[in-house]
Amino acid sequence: MTLILTRSELTGLVAPARVAAAVEAAFAELAGGRAAQPYGEPARVAGLDPQFVPMTALLPASGLAAGKLLSDIPGNRARGLPAQQSVLVLADAETGGPLAVMDGAVPTRLRTAATTRVATRHLARPGPYVLGVVGAGPLAAAHVVALADERRPERVLVWSRREETVRALREEVAAHVPGLEVAPADSPRAVVAGADVVCTVTPSREPLVEGAWLRPGQHLNVVGAPPRTDHREVDAAALAAGLLVVDSAPVALHESGAVAAAIAEGAITAGDCALDLAAVVSGRHPGRTSGAGITVFASVGLGLEDAAVGRLLLDAARERGLGTEIALAD
Repeated sequence: MTLILTRSELTGLVAPARVAAAVEAAFAELAGGRAAQPYGEPARVAGLDPQFVPMTALLPASGLAAGKLLSDIPGNRARGLPAQQSVLVLADAETGGPLAVMDGAVPTRLRTAATTRVATRHLARPGPYVLGVVGAGPLAAAHVVALADERRPERVLVWSRREETVRALREEVAAHVPGLEVAPADSPRAVVAGADVVCTVTPSREPLVEGAWLRPGQHLNVVGAPPRTDHREVDAAALAAGLLVVDSAPVALHESGAVAAAIAEGAITAGDCALDLAAVVSGRHPGRTSGAGITVFASVGLGLEDAAVGRLLLDAARERGLGTEIALAD
């Protein structure tokens, strides 16, 4: 039997700390050669708006193979639809039998914020900090909640083009992290100037953050742009500003607009994208080695992360009796 799970059924099922632990463990499995994370070429036709991104992984420790089909269609905004939609399929890692089919929005949001949390754990300076967020949509709120759950910031600085999204973020954060100050900033530069840890969580085509603004000791998470080489949230100098860590070198080189632009402009080389989060999590690379250094995590998103959170969501749904069981082979 295969469990079908809707977005509303998935919402609120698992705590951020559990997701972060699962994602970190999955990267450790990958570093040890006990998981597979292949790169899947997006399906696109020149001159057409839609692209479809296959994201697959094999995570035997969780007993799963996972496959997510992510659609990225900017033109959907004019239709009143999300630019990105996805569906996640989970299969038994031993038998291949289909275990679950679920809407991809919740697992994507959870695993993206959790991966940023893991990267920040290993790359940011310890101690008190101010969190800065460029962008204020649902992904931004998930990041604030996930990061505050691990190490509560002194306050949060946030910039968005729209005041209503900042208000919505404040309400979402207040519901999960009572008493945490969320202050609006006038510009992305003001966010960077006032924060120790900065997250960019926008679908921007043009750089919103410049490397020239970064200062010693900061950590930057670049996580919002879609998997398109003509989108980037930060300029080339930002990726060249310090230690660069990616979620996956093949994925970053093929799908990150920030990486593609920085290479094209000569700020970095493909070899500068060789350090991945798995190496840092496993201890094969020390990550941050100096309090004065700048660290940058550039993330596109991996099927490995979907497999990790998918296991948690599937188990939690079964425990609560959620979802609809169907026999696909009937």
